[in-house]
Amino acid sequence: MKEVALADLAGLVGQEIGVSDWVEISQARVNQFAEATGDHQWIHVDVERATREIGGPIAHGFLTLSLIPMLGDHILRVTGVTRGINYGCDKVRFTGMVRVGKRVRMRQKLLSVEPRSGGLQMKNECTLEIEGEDRPACVAECLSILYG
Repeated sequence: MKEVALADLAGLVGQEIGVSDWVEISQARVNQFAEATGDHQWIHVDVERATREIGGPIAHGFLTLSLIPMLGDHILRVTGVTRGINYGCDKVRFTGMVRVGKRVRMRQKLLSVEPRSGGLQMKNECTLEIEGEDRPACVAECLSILYG
């Protein structure tokens, strides 16, 4: 994990910050996400049908996207922060299916740091890679604001 002071964050712009550990996408995680969101499409939760028709169940794209804050916490620690908020995402693309049982990890690159609302807004390029596959699951530019 990389650690940087809030005042020094801008010095990392343009750099790859780091890569998280792998996280397995289990059927239990997919089912919990389906319960939380009400998205019970068969490609995610009907294991028998998904196996028969598409080779096995796949994770929701938004489940993959929702892992970004957790994975990011394992890549970068910014000291001197009293609070932070997720501000949104730009250019979210789901570029590869994550099959249940696969593992994903995140590669994070800091694109910009700008003053905003009394804090610093960071824009990170977050690429969620699928173990053993060439195409990532998701690429998103994520915005957050950190306050000191």
